[in-house]
Amino acid sequence: MPALASHRKPRTPLRSTGPAVGFTTAALASVTLLSTQSALAAPAPKPSIEDVQKKVDDLYRQAGTATQQYNQAKEATAKQRSKVDILLDDVAQRTEKLNEARRTLGTYAAAQYRGGTLAPTATFFLADDPQSFFDQTHLMDRMTERQQRAVSDFRTQQAKASEQRAEAVVSLETLTESQTTLRTSKQNVQTKLSEARALLSKLTAEEKARLAELERKKEAEARRRAAELAKKQAAAKAQAAREAKAAADEAGSGTGTGTGTGSGTGADADASTKAEKVMAFARAQLGKPYVWGATGPASYDCSGLTQAAWKAAGVDIPRTTWDQVNVGTRIATADLQPGDLVFFYDDISHVGIYKGDGMMIHAPKPGANVREESIFYMPIYGSVRPA
Repeated sequence: MPALASHRKPRTPLRSTGPAVGFTTAALASVTLLSTQSALAAPAPKPSIEDVQKKVDDLYRQAGTATQQYNQAKEATAKQRSKVDILLDDVAQRTEKLNEARRTLGTYAAAQYRGGTLAPTATFFLADDPQSFFDQTHLMDRMTERQQRAVSDFRTQQAKASEQRAEAVVSLETLTESQTTLRTSKQNVQTKLSEARALLSKLTAEEKARLAELERKKEAEARRRAAELAKKQAAAKAQAAREAKAAADEAGSGTGTGTGTGSGTGADADASTKAEKVMAFARAQLGKPYVWGATGPASYDCSGLTQAAWKAAGVDIPRTTWDQVNVGTRIATADLQPGDLVFFYDDISHVGIYKGDGMMIHAPKPGANVREESIFYMPIYGSVRPA
């Protein structure tokens, strides 16, 4: 019996190992869960300064596009409002003529009533819808010539008044659509600018310094390319001058009658005078703030500045970059002259005034002033010479 009892003692340790195993499993599960939660809670990697710069530039470009949409909608709204006002004035005048015609008919009906001969003719005069009686030719036969003219005038005024009212209704609907587009475009501009400001506000002082350094490098590269263009343009101009002199010398020595007819001189001088006025105006705006939707004189957006500059030279060009790019003559970058307009980005959302030597004067973006800058600071879409 004692020997048998000794064989049962190991059971006690076996029962005690149960809880120990359970605790270890729970602990491992807790560690695994905490590790998973920590991994999930880990913040996303912060974007590089290069990524921030690219994002901010893109947001400003999108804001520029939205600004052109706003300008377009604002112009359409103004035109439509003017059209509606004219139509409403016309409707009011036409209504007065209709009422006058109705009063004339009423006069004839009243005369018949006083004479005690209120006949179907008078009923025709007094009806709210005289048209229903008009086709009864025996009534027309009873009318005098003056009465018939009065009826004809009434019909004319009634038809025109109805037509103008319908046109006014359509114009009012179009005006409402333009106003809706205007509000949407304004919200889009504000949204893009707010996103750009939010990105910049999150940068540390060190990150802002690095961003500024990237901007300096970008500007330096753009100026280098501008200098290359200036050098090529100067060489081309010198070559053209030599060729012109050679041609003049040859013509003079061959005939002895002069150096040419001077054809085109007047047109060239006129173009040069306009360009000088454009540039004088543009230079006078340097330092004024960019404000989207502004057309001066205290502030400008990009197309507002170009429109105002060419207007100072006596040339009217459209309000938006999308319309300005279709005005005048297309010019290759190598052939740019002062006063020409240079457009940027595939969506043609920005424009500047070529100054010469690869540089331009433009209203850049919110937070910046009208300034001189290389045309290579942004991707060029194309250029035009308005006049």
